[in-house]
Amino acid sequence: MPELKLLSQSTLTTPISGGRHIACNPTIDLTATAGDANSTLYVWRANDQVVSKHSQRGAKVEAIRWKEDGQFLACGWSDGVVRLSGLESSKTVHNLRVKEKGGGGIEFLGWGRNVTRRKRRGVTKELGRIALEDEREVSLVDLPHELTFLEVENALPRLSPLPVSGGSGDDMFLFSTTASLEVVFRPCRAEEADDVHVMIVGTTDGGIHLSIYDSFVIGTFQYSILTAPGQVFQLCGHSSRPDMSTHMLLLKPKDGDGTTVHVVPLDLIFVHYSPVNLSLLASKTTTLQNVLRYIKQAQSHMAGEWKSTRELPSRFLNGVEDDLKKMPNGGLNIVQALYHTVATGHIFAPVKEWLVDIVAERGHKRWEKAVVTGLLNLRALVHENFIPALERCGIILSRLLGIARFHDTQENIGFRPAQISKLIDIVSCLMVAAHKILLGVMDELEHFTAFSIWLRLEIDKQASSTVNEELTEKEATMDNAKVMTYIQRYLVSSPLAMYFEAIGKEDYERDQQLLEDSPSILQVLEQQLKKQEAGESYMKTLPHVDFLVDYLTSRSSMVFQNIAEAEKRGVHFGEGTSISVGQKIWKHDIHMCGVADSEEGAQMYTALVTEADKSSVYLFETNVSIVSGVSTPPHTTAYGVKFPKNTSIVDFSFLDEKSLLLLCHQKEKDPAYSLVRLEYRTTNIPRKDYVEGQPPALKALRSLNSAGVCSSTTFAHLAGFSPVQMVVQKSSNARGKMPGRVCLVGRDRGVYKTYALPKEWEDSAQ
Repeated sequence: MPELKLLSQSTLTTPISGGRHIACNPTIDLTATAGDANSTLYVWRANDQVVSKHSQRGAKVEAIRWKEDGQFLACGWSDGVVRLSGLESSKTVHNLRVKEKGGGGIEFLGWGRNVTRRKRRGVTKELGRIALEDEREVSLVDLPHELTFLEVENALPRLSPLPVSGGSGDDMFLFSTTASLEVVFRPCRAEEADDVHVMIVGTTDGGIHLSIYDSFVIGTFQYSILTAPGQVFQLCGHSSRPDMSTHMLLLKPKDGDGTTVHVVPLDLIFVHYSPVNLSLLASKTTTLQNVLRYIKQAQSHMAGEWKSTRELPSRFLNGVEDDLKKMPNGGLNIVQALYHTVATGHIFAPVKEWLVDIVAERGHKRWEKAVVTGLLNLRALVHENFIPALERCGIILSRLLGIARFHDTQENIGFRPAQISKLIDIVSCLMVAAHKILLGVMDELEHFTAFSIWLRLEIDKQASSTVNEELTEKEATMDNAKVMTYIQRYLVSSPLAMYFEAIGKEDYERDQQLLEDSPSILQVLEQQLKKQEAGESYMKTLPHVDFLVDYLTSRSSMVFQNIAEAEKRGVHFGEGTSISVGQKIWKHDIHMCGVADSEEGAQMYTALVTEADKSSVYLFETNVSIVSGVSTPPHTTAYGVKFPKNTSIVDFSFLDEKSLLLLCHQKEKDPAYSLVRLEYRTTNIPRKDYVEGQPPALKALRSLNSAGVCSSTTFAHLAGFSPVQMVVQKSSNARGKMPGRVCLVGRDRGVYKTYALPKEWEDSAQ
């Protein structure tokens, strides 16, 4: 009997092993497992090399699944969040909240790739070829298609990484490296323009959560049947095909006896119909979401740097204020006292004591470092991070505005031109504020430099008992005008405070309500800035960067929600089929196949093994027709296969549209474990119409090799190894040649062996 070639073997340490979840990357040799009692997610390559690990405080891993192109790893945690990490970066790229904390766990994760109706009809970007006079041939491209997916953002400089420290929230460290930025801001390539990637998440309370393009959420749905109102069905299986907008789900009753599963079509009509190219819309909206996350982190860093420029000087100034207030004749404040010293050369006793004993040389250096470093960092953040992100945001919004204007009167795409124009207006306000901040920072930095020189000179002069000629020369060259200006305008309260200082909740809500009815926020901002410059009362909330960023985010969220609602109306559950053989189901798997010479039909295969008989596998073929993206009532036939005596099925999984792979254990045989390939679409086994609750007739096999039905092979280097789980992956050429493979998990879940599958076992037509 032939043996499968061993590709790799890993023996993980005890802390890493022990989890019950495993997922193999479809394109490269990476494996994700849950270890440490499911509290940590590990990604490792062959030969025990741990690539990365993830953990969440107080949460455990409940489901993991690689995206079908291998670019992202989705992990569902017990805190109700699905976190996506990139292949090139171990950081969490997207956080999708599926459930509120404590409101139920995540039961299942699945990925699927669909193509829009445009591509299924054979419309490609190459329209044909023409011959030139010199007998050369050139291809005719679909120019509108090329222009539609022209990435204008690529002409802009790449966004710069943000500092490692100083951010906030879940994205605190996400944008700190170039690698993670490249993962987050992936361009929409024209060759993949008609692809729609769908992630489906099932929760323990029966929720079915859909999202597309990695992180654009469509919504959460609940399947129900008229015969059992109120019954909760949990998602336990999923399969799809690129050329079918209908997905197939396998659902189980939450409170059932474990003998029944339901095969249910999920019609994604919005994928079939696609009024505006769905991938383009999803790409732009997702990129906009990511840019807004970047802007929010940049704003958080800017606020932190601004705070750092004010904290230490404020502590120094507070140290002398009380003494100045106790002076005779009503006392003074620090601005009056220092201004008096610059103008007259006379220094009050409390100020002298403060300069010599409290500030001194060491304190001056700390003061200077805090202010100069903070202002320089603030300038860099505005110039290198904040403004470039706003520019990119403006370009994306202008693209969405064009889409909205083109489809405004034709299709309901979820947003209108007026909504996008409002967002562009808010971005313009942020751009004005950013440039005002830049000018303010440069002005304050220039004046602080003069003030710092004077402050150090005054400390040295007051600390010295004699008049120093060097100090006299420095005093003669001092720019006293800038020093006095700094003392008056910047020392206690900087003009930059209007962009960063805390806002009262009442002012925040009042000004936000006033802006809702304003036709142009930019005009209002310009009016308020003129009032502020004139010393008049103005809306203090409007110029605030935090307020504008939050307002932009909230208004954008409304647009995203409206788009999701428009797509949500295009999600429909078809008529389901209840499958039961009258015994408790031990394991199941599901696979969706196409129908030969038919673009409007699909076959769904469900494989079941019962707890009472692990030597038999039951297969159910569910046929559905799909008309305009909507599935018709299904028809199901069934048959069963019984393997030879003393054969027990350890695990099984569909490989492709031809092969069902079963890991079998044969007692009293050497070798004891075999991999059986069952040709489940064979015509050599008769099938009959399925009757619910009645197990189909079993075809008994005399051996694990039966012509036209099944064939088997053994494993090399399996001595002393007892597999308890199997993970199957098809071959891939996405990142170099990767053969079809099967990964066996040892009983202690610390040893993993990966074997290459024979080429002839895979469906070459796929």
